[in-house]
Amino acid sequence: MPDDNRCGVLFDVDGTLVDTTYLHTVSWWEALRQGDHRVPMARIHRAIGMGSDKLLDHLLGAERDRDADGKLRDTHDALYAEYWERLAPLPRAVDLLRACAARGLRVVLATSAAEHEVAALRAALDADDVIDTVTSSADAAESKPAPDILEAALAQSGLAAERVVFVGDSVWDVAAAGKLDVPCIGLTCGGTSRGELAGSGAVAVYDDPATLLDGLADSAIAALTDPTRSVRAPRRAGDTVTGPTGEKTDTEA
Repeated sequence: MPDDNRCGVLFDVDGTLVDTTYLHTVSWWEALRQGDHRVPMARIHRAIGMGSDKLLDHLLGAERDRDADGKLRDTHDALYAEYWERLAPLPRAVDLLRACAARGLRVVLATSAAEHEVAALRAALDADDVIDTVTSSADAAESKPAPDILEAALAQSGLAAERVVFVGDSVWDVAAAGKLDVPCIGLTCGGTSRGELAGSGAVAVYDDPATLLDGLADSAIAALTDPTRSVRAPRRAGDTVTGPTGEKTDTEA
């Protein structure tokens, strides 16, 4: 049952708080290469943020022979695990989490990473004292861009969709949030451009956690606790998005 008196911020983790997008890209590239699939890294990068099932559909086609999918996933996981001890938060990611908590907001890691990967991500952040709820792939029947992981995060944290903001780094994050009418702030630190994130419906786009933190007082996050402001749904194509430095960009259809 949602707690109507609390607001919160849902954070994607890979590529949003921890600098892992390109590590996943390289790991998938090598896993696919070992499986005799030649897929350019640029295509792989653009699919990062999807669940592995949809990523493989996107890269190899939905009509492929799926018998090798398990081996591809296992190879990716083994390659990615080699980086776990070196995972690093993105600039001021931990400070951003703490700043949100200091505002009385529940901090939720709405990640669809596997449970063993979540442990490595949490260790890299070292901010469990301000994190209220953490999800994993086990909590979602369907992966992004389906909204299942966000629905799980809301249910587990006791938050209502109209009282949260989601922060993510991919168009798949924005799409998932849009299906629940949850405002999504986009960060370009995962390698997706400002125009793509804004065009997908992000309410604002920042470079990274540091620039979002610098502009926090004027952000959609601050609006959660300001009764004079309302940020209840992502802007749609054709709307104007104001960035962290005040520039305005018309979103594209």
